[in-house]
Amino acid sequence: MNTFYTFISSIVLFGYWLLIAGITLRILIKRRGVPSAMAWLLVIYIFPLVGIIAYLSFGELNLGKARALRAKALWPLTTNALNQSKDARQLFFPPHSAVAAPLFQLCELRQGIGAMKAHQLELLTTNEQTLKRLIRDIQQARHDIKMVFYIWQVGGWVDDIAEALMAAARRGVNCRLMLDSAGSRAFFRSQYPAMMLNAGIHLVEALKVNVLRMFFRRMDLRQHRKIVLIDNYIVYTGSMNMVDTSHHTKKKNKVGPWVDLMARMEGSIATAIGMVYACDWQMETSKHILPEFSRHNIDLKEHDKTAGPLQVIASGPGFPEDIIHQALLTAVYSAREQLIMTTPYFVPSEDLLHAICTASQRGVEVIIILPYRSNSMIVSWASRAFFADLLKAKVKIYQFQGGMLHSKSVLVDKQLSLIGTVNLDMRSLWLNFEITVAIDDRDFGENLASLQNDYVKNSVLLEKDQWEKRSVWQSIIERLFYFFSPLL
Repeated sequence: MNTFYTFISSIVLFGYWLLIAGITLRILIKRRGVPSAMAWLLVIYIFPLVGIIAYLSFGELNLGKARALRAKALWPLTTNALNQSKDARQLFFPPHSAVAAPLFQLCELRQGIGAMKAHQLELLTTNEQTLKRLIRDIQQARHDIKMVFYIWQVGGWVDDIAEALMAAARRGVNCRLMLDSAGSRAFFRSQYPAMMLNAGIHLVEALKVNVLRMFFRRMDLRQHRKIVLIDNYIVYTGSMNMVDTSHHTKKKNKVGPWVDLMARMEGSIATAIGMVYACDWQMETSKHILPEFSRHNIDLKEHDKTAGPLQVIASGPGFPEDIIHQALLTAVYSAREQLIMTTPYFVPSEDLLHAICTASQRGVEVIIILPYRSNSMIVSWASRAFFADLLKAKVKIYQFQGGMLHSKSVLVDKQLSLIGTVNLDMRSLWLNFEITVAIDDRDFGENLASLQNDYVKNSVLLEKDQWEKRSVWQSIIERLFYFFSPLL
């Protein structure tokens, strides 16, 4: 009997170490970044069973076999269709400034589409302003409305958006709404999904979350884009989820009101964003929708006033790998006078941190604006581990005290603006479905600079001497969370 138990124990032990060795080999073969690989290996060796389960669930960009096959083919097919169109030449807007040239060239070569025109470009700086403007545009929609959001939270002005959308569907406007399953879980438990479907809205729950799916797809891969596209001509994107913050801030909220920004654009830029939406829709539903060209975009004459050019940068499985990370690095290295970045979550890659510090050390005024209080304790502590290097390089760190600063923006020399959904953390840079619009327009850049200046006025500057006096325990906690930063 003892021999039998010894034999079984040996088999179990051999299987255990074989599993550890297999996972280790898998991590090394994936050729991920050294900090990320080391973090995963340490987690697996310190907490073996938990570490293995965590890695198999979250360690690799696994979209699911069916989705992965669709994703791989969709974007090249879509860009080829656009470039071969007889109207393609009229949609593009090639001239751009010297500061934007490297970024636009990178995006055109990697994504397969050039910069687009816009003849109206507006920066929306408050939640209420955006929601009211959006209601008016929905009410005037004639043909088509497409939306995708990470969070749709019932209440306040958002209910008016829902009513306007259902009214549009009833009068014959083709309405498509795609919401992330995890971010909008409260919405999908409300009465609104049934009401919207009954009104004729095509509603899709993206990247559904349940226990069975975790064995076939990575669960923390999320649809994080925020897009509204109306009549293939008017487009909204930025950092704002479909939430009325004034309504929900009345409830107990430790971080204060959420502060967002959105860009409202008209012109051929809608065609490029429509292509991104078409790929997401087909990936999720298997149904093909062609991105359409509005006659307003095509009929825009050369002498008509234009803003831009503008370049859409989309990330996620199926889109050019590492494109947003490369775009950010290119933008930072293009700065000659000033670089201002606003982000709610700051856990940069080593390359991005090095680029930011290098920009400051070569004489660029570098300003990073972060929320003083964050809704994520883990990310907040992890971000502090980078402060010492930034302050040593004379980067100015402002901590915003007017609420939860959720705006995601980059401004280079008051000329090149990046507006979208991308946080400066690993999840946004390499995992989620994200979107950013690069805007090469001086007027828009000055408007963004004015908004960022308002953020600074409501912030406290972090002094190097003050930071160095923090307690030893704070430093230890920062380094502990920094260890996990490649996994965040």
